[in-house]
Amino acid sequence: MTTISLDGDVTVIAVDAERLDAAAAPAFKTQVQGQLDRSARKVLLDLRRVAFMDSTGLGALVSLLKMLGKDGAVAVAGAQPSVRRLFELTRLDSVFRLTDGLDEGRAALRG
Repeated sequence: MTTISLDGDVTVIAVDAERLDAAAAPAFKTQVQGQLDRSARKVLLDLRRVAFMDSTGLGALVSLLKMLGKDGAVAVAGAQPSVRRLFELTRLDSVFRLTDGLDEGRAALRG
């Protein structure tokens, strides 16, 4: 469901599921908690394949941000319009850096 890789100082988490909702979010959260390097501070979430996300999925992303600590940062790349709208409606677009692509996301985290 999720692929975690390292690109220099940025950890890239690619969500391969079409939905990040109440059914999928607990497994996503468990997988990320188990595989994420504890020294990680910059995470790029690749959500290009996620067509639907609900509040439970959003909560899993907030938990990820909390895991990174006060110096942590998360960028979201390629969110589809419905997913982007959820970030905007909840005003979490001010917490997560929303970018159109992976390169832009890496630049946002490194800049």
